[in-house]
Amino acid sequence: MHLNDYGMVPAFQNLPGIPARVTAQHKERYEIVCEHGVTYARLKAREFHWGDALFPTVGDYVMIQYVANGDSQILATLPRRSCFSRREPGPIPRDQAVAANFDYVFILQSLNQNFNPARLERYLSMAWQSGATPVVLLTKADLASAEQACRTQAEQVAVGVEVHVVSARTGVGLDGLAPFLQPGKTVAFLGSSGVGKSSLVNALAGEALMQVGDIRQQDGRGRHTTTHRQLLRLPSGVLVIDTPGMRELGMAEGTDGLTDAFSDVEQFLGKCRFRDCKHTNEPGCAIQAAIAAGTLDPARWARYRKLQAEAEGHTDALSAKQALLRRKRAWSKEIAKAKKHRNPEIR
Repeated sequence: MHLNDYGMVPAFQNLPGIPARVTAQHKERYEIVCEHGVTYARLKAREFHWGDALFPTVGDYVMIQYVANGDSQILATLPRRSCFSRREPGPIPRDQAVAANFDYVFILQSLNQNFNPARLERYLSMAWQSGATPVVLLTKADLASAEQACRTQAEQVAVGVEVHVVSARTGVGLDGLAPFLQPGKTVAFLGSSGVGKSSLVNALAGEALMQVGDIRQQDGRGRHTTTHRQLLRLPSGVLVIDTPGMRELGMAEGTDGLTDAFSDVEQFLGKCRFRDCKHTNEPGCAIQAAIAAGTLDPARWARYRKLQAEAEGHTDALSAKQALLRRKRAWSKEIAKAKKHRNPEIR
């Protein structure tokens, strides 16, 4: 087995040790693929639990110490070219990486009760923030009665992003995805339950690789049939990452994704008469002028402000958390030094 079949980046191949790619995560145990084939690995505690090594997730490239008759050891996580995270609930915000090193993000919304422009805006912001290229897929075209209306709304929201109407059941629109579905390329799927992610993966694979769940007729919602994060290699050589349980979606640190997802909104920023304009009722406000002229949707402006506040608030909380962790590490090092000073035999 050659790791290039799993999208291995050539620059990683000359590093010491054995490179591998994480294809699934089962709590503290990782399924990986390397030159020895598919095997399992665990983190080396010294580097990850007591050091500053980046915890791996599905799609990550890692360096391993290979063990033939047991779990190998993951020594390090290699630099990521893209990453998708979700917000973990709790008093201190914490980002949890759920997918890494993908080239495209397929954002799925089905053409039924699931279609939601506000949710699509959030997904687009997160996709742009990840460092990959988003592509919007409106699924279940065979069941749609308002396809054109939904597509028009999606194109208005997804500024500069390709929008495709597809059906996993009939195959409609799947040919249009060919430019993204190239051997060695990795695609991350993003969408709520019931949008047809598993059905689409099966259609692209030409076989039943993933379990398909039932949909409630009253609201078009389903349940996640994927029980763990996984990277699948399709017969065509395309790599697909599917992630379950994406209910706690939150804006990651930074606002670069907002700039790309709301370029139609940000074109008015910085054009107000006053540099510190709050965009409410100040004279010469470019935002309020655009809203009054009908060139900016007030609802879209409100959603932009909401996501912006969420991203900026998360950045502040994350900085506070990082400062706390630095203090804890420094405190632990001081304790270790004190113990070593009292007992020189401690190494």
